[in-house]
Amino acid sequence: MSLEDRLLVFSGTSNPPLTDAICRYLGTKQADASVARFPDGEISVKIQADVRGADVYVIQSTCTPVNDNLMELLTLIDALRRASANTITAVIPYFGYARQDRKDEGRVPISAKLVANLITQAGANRVLTIDLHAAQIQGFFDIPLDHIYASPVLVRHFKRLGLDDLVICSPDVGGMKMAWGYAKRLGARLAVVEKRRVSPTKVEAGFVIGDVAGRNVVLVDDIVATGGSVAEAATVLLQKQAASVSFCVTHPVMCGKAVENLGGSELTRIVTTDTIPLGEKAEALGERLTVLSVADLLGEAIHRIHSNRSVSYLFNLE
Repeated sequence: MSLEDRLLVFSGTSNPPLTDAICRYLGTKQADASVARFPDGEISVKIQADVRGADVYVIQSTCTPVNDNLMELLTLIDALRRASANTITAVIPYFGYARQDRKDEGRVPISAKLVANLITQAGANRVLTIDLHAAQIQGFFDIPLDHIYASPVLVRHFKRLGLDDLVICSPDVGGMKMAWGYAKRLGARLAVVEKRRVSPTKVEAGFVIGDVAGRNVVLVDDIVATGGSVAEAATVLLQKQAASVSFCVTHPVMCGKAVENLGGSELTRIVTTDTIPLGEKAEALGERLTVLSVADLLGEAIHRIHSNRSVSYLFNLE
């Protein structure tokens, strides 16, 4: 069996279009597996392809419905392990539960560590993911983890737009490192919007640190959930005389009133990726929304992992 024949790609049900695009990049077909539900809702998985001795890649984002998609990933990994796959790599474009990465108060779980343990114990040999919400989650795994960034795809898009007087803005202090990375690649200035959490579900934007007057501002973040704080940040930036405000985000979780908040905001454009399928939400946001694909990025990462080549090469693509 040749090296190419030993690479098999399987998909869960969270994002089949992304899996199809990755397979096109790799020049291979998706391997057969069935994922169904028992009448009581339990997940039923059957691997249709012969995986004995093969290097297997399972592509599954743990997006909404989070628990179903996570359990589906775990059962796929377990089935592949029991079918004698040589190696199993869990390709998780969006890693859920990443926001619970520490004990910030008493008697709460570290859910990100729990999920890391579940994936490892299910039988995964390696994990490949994009833009973890907290970088320290890499250390929660006792197996190799390749953490790549969507920034090459997003930076390339904004370079093509050719916006003048560009300012990259973080919607909070915690995102400054990410914003600085974008600013460095785009040759832009840096700003930050101060915000405070007033409840578990509501965040208020405060003042702006940095000069945004007369400039085109791009808010950058890794995740957008309800979109409320982003909409407020856009309003604050325009009050500070920004010429325009765009929003650039890797993972479009978009739950709750996200479409309403973003659609009713003063954002000029919203640029995101296909780590999570948007479906009808994309139509609701209309022409302001641009969805870029990370399929080639993930496909190249899979190719490099499979051929034992460096994945850090992908950090500097633009």
